[in-house]
Amino acid sequence: MLEKNTRPFIGCEAGYKEASAVIFGAGFDSTCSYRPGARFGPSTIRNESFGIETYSPYLDKDLSDIKVFDALDPELPMGSTEKALKIIGKYAKKVFDDGKMPIMLGGEHLVSLAAIKEAYSKYPDLRIVHFDAHIDFRDEYLGVKLSHSAVMRRAYELLGEGKIYQFGIRSGDRSEFEAAKGKTFTYLFDLKGVEKLKEMIGNAPVYFTVDLDVLDSSVFPGTGTPEAGGVSFNELLVATKEVRKLNVIGADVVELAPMLDQSGVSTATACKYLRELLLTIVK
Repeated sequence: MLEKNTRPFIGCEAGYKEASAVIFGAGFDSTCSYRPGARFGPSTIRNESFGIETYSPYLDKDLSDIKVFDALDPELPMGSTEKALKIIGKYAKKVFDDGKMPIMLGGEHLVSLAAIKEAYSKYPDLRIVHFDAHIDFRDEYLGVKLSHSAVMRRAYELLGEGKIYQFGIRSGDRSEFEAAKGKTFTYLFDLKGVEKLKEMIGNAPVYFTVDLDVLDSSVFPGTGTPEAGGVSFNELLVATKEVRKLNVIGADVVELAPMLDQSGVSTATACKYLRELLLTIVK
């Protein structure tokens, strides 16, 4: 099921048995409500990763210092959201069951729901730390409940109140913000407050999900729903360093749509962030 990728992300060439973390892609974007293309994110990140180094001067660590297995991605039926999520969930479950950390590459943000469900099944006291421009708390979009714009609403229905921590939020329908009041911890516009997470969460298991449109659209235009007013790359790195204080059991990076930025800058940014994320949370 989890076979080795012949074109892995740079530096992620450990065998499955020895690896403590497993990368796999979820190239699905069928519920994208604006600009599609995130299905090509995982393969493009891998292909372009050889434009960066394995060494991080930010952390003084190298990808050779950790053991990460990069798996072949599951084939997903673009015409069936339910079936696609089920397949993604089976991948995540295998990694969790083997005592390893799944790190999923999207794909649209709805793919996170499949991994979150498996994380919650294994860790009933699960918390979610969510970096995003969008609150993603609609009950439905055009009558569809399984939508990338509703992923945190569906996650809330699993976990319950006070277990989702959202940062960078600067967009959403008024009804979403009203519905989220008292249900999630929502920090608007930037990533301030991340430093308080350890005090708030303690050692509870955490699933960390990063929608790259949390970045300002002038930094990261290659995404399906770009939003002006976001954070800088350096601000994202600083906040991610705070997340390493938590008990992170799984993570994802989603919503790169590479062909929407012909300069390649968005893809380069995604690659570099994935390197920093791996070196930050993989033990």
